[in-house]
Amino acid sequence: MEPRLRALIAENGVFTRKDASALGYHDAAIAAHVRSGAWIRIRRGAYVLGPEWSDLGAKQRYATLCRAVVRQANARVVLSHLSSANEHGAPLWDCDLAAVHLTRPDGRAGRAEAGVVQHRGAIGKDDVVRRRGLEVMSATRTALELTMLLDAEHALVEIDYLLHHSLTTIPELRKRYEAMTYWPRTLTTEHVLRLADSRSESVGETRARYLCWSERLPAPVPNYPIVDHRGVEIARVDLAWPELGVFLEFDGKVKYEEHRREGESVVDCVLREKRRESLICEITGWRCIRIVWADLYKPAETAARIRRLFRTNAA
Repeated sequence: MEPRLRALIAENGVFTRKDASALGYHDAAIAAHVRSGAWIRIRRGAYVLGPEWSDLGAKQRYATLCRAVVRQANARVVLSHLSSANEHGAPLWDCDLAAVHLTRPDGRAGRAEAGVVQHRGAIGKDDVVRRRGLEVMSATRTALELTMLLDAEHALVEIDYLLHHSLTTIPELRKRYEAMTYWPRTLTTEHVLRLADSRSESVGETRARYLCWSERLPAPVPNYPIVDHRGVEIARVDLAWPELGVFLEFDGKVKYEEHRREGESVVDCVLREKRRESLICEITGWRCIRIVWADLYKPAETAARIRRLFRTNAA
């Protein structure tokens, strides 16, 4: 019967106790499969197969949990907030994935359930889209919802991702926000929309930009192109202050893994990056500062390091 269970998982993400019973599994058999690890109960009455579950990452497991909640809902529901952000591929940096976020189109409040947050709010005609067979909030609506759920830095990370991948635009966000007549006007929403930038390509870059804002540094230019004497672009730097002669590179483990060429070791990749930095400094005469994840948790100290490199007292 496992192929039939796999078919249910392929269609719905999970299978339910009701599905299993219909296929001939009685309660004792279901309990035995769970005890053995052959089945994983991801919430009451919803299951997946153990081997497949062990191969899933945190975001994939969260997506499966969301599908279980939708499958068991007694009314039409739309994934929203963090749950829809996950469906749009947002990074969900440092976000709590314990709860599934839903919005009911009928405007009613559903019964309280552990691990489920039901939101109420008017849904516009363009707010709902389908992603992988589920109704979810559009990227534009999701972005605005996140500003009302997360603090500014966390919301900015997600919105920069949605902008960078052309899932929404600042004009679309502004237009939809103005139409939210009955939504609370939060300082966070306005603040994040002013800071959001589609040019940021990673969580680290967005967080570095936010650090600059919070520490009152001049706003850097994300992904600034570097050209040689012929006007040919030879590199892009993560953040730059062209008028101050400084550029910043964010060094994360993922960066070196993603940019490593075929057959190249991590050491080779690092050495190549150092040569690239030297070339940029030679062409521009600028100074480089490199920061890592730990530096983002020391904003004042990191900002002071950046200030010391500026050519003027503008900072």
